[in-house]
This record gives sequence, structure tokens and C-alpha cells, in this order.
Amino acid sequence: MSSRLIAGIVAGICGTFFLGYCIYFDKKRRSDPLYKQKLLERRRQAKLAQKEEDTKNRAPDKTDAAAVQQYFMEEVQQGEELLTHGEYEQAVKHLTNAVLVCGQPQQLLQLFQNTLPPNVFQMLVENLNGLPTGMKEKSEEGDSLD
Repeated sequence: MSSRLIAGIVAGICGTFFLGYCIYFDKKRRSDPLYKQKLLERRRQAKLAQKEEDTKNRAPDKTDAAAVQQYFMEEVQQGEELLTHGEYEQAVKHLTNAVLVCGQPQQLLQLFQNTLPPNVFQMLVENLNGLPTGMKEKSEEGDSLD
């Protein structure tokens, strides 16, 4: 027998053992009575982490015009940069934040309608329509950035 044949047989046996162990471990994991509870808890924690991340990205205090203007510019720049990379969903999130802090959101939306691709603008409008009413009202109370 050649060494190449022996190496192939050993590799096949090791692969079979590894595959068998994976199947055994997966069956044991799924048969755990707390598996579904642990899975649901992990999903809840992931949602909470996502909400916390979203709250970190909240708009600054509306009374500080300089901070609002800086936040607005940062959000627009990040949105434009993500658009150039083709990451439309993330870009729409940043552009939505910019519209929310803008003092004149209707004019900004008209500008976006003229400059953004139609599908991205549609995503932006849908994202704005999906926001709670309180957030939209708070965005209209802010001072003008012009």
C-alpha cells in the first residue's frame, strides 16, 4: 500500500468521525429542554442590543444649534458615503436621521428626490412613514439650520 492511499484512508476516517461528532452534538443540543428558551432569550438580547445601538445614534439636544448642525452634516456625509459603496439600507438610516433634525425637512426631501436614485428615495420615504408620530413632531419643532 502506498503512503498516499493510507493518507487518504486516514483523512476519510477522520472526516467521518468529525461529521459524526457534529451530528451527535447537534442532536444533543436540540434535544435540550431549554434549547428554545435559550434561543428566544438570545434573540431578545440581540434586539435589545440593536435598540441600544440605535439610541446611541440619537439626535443631539435641539437647543444647541451648533451640535444639531454638526450632527446633520455628519449624517448626510455618512449617508452619501454609504450610497457610494452601495449600502442603501444603512445610507437611508443616516439620511432619515438628517431629515429628522433638519429645520426644513420638506425642502431637504425635495433635494433628496432630485439627487437620490428613485429606489433609495422611496426607501427613505417609507422609512420616514414608518417612524412613530412623536419623532416626526419633535423633528419639526427644531430650529432651522440655515
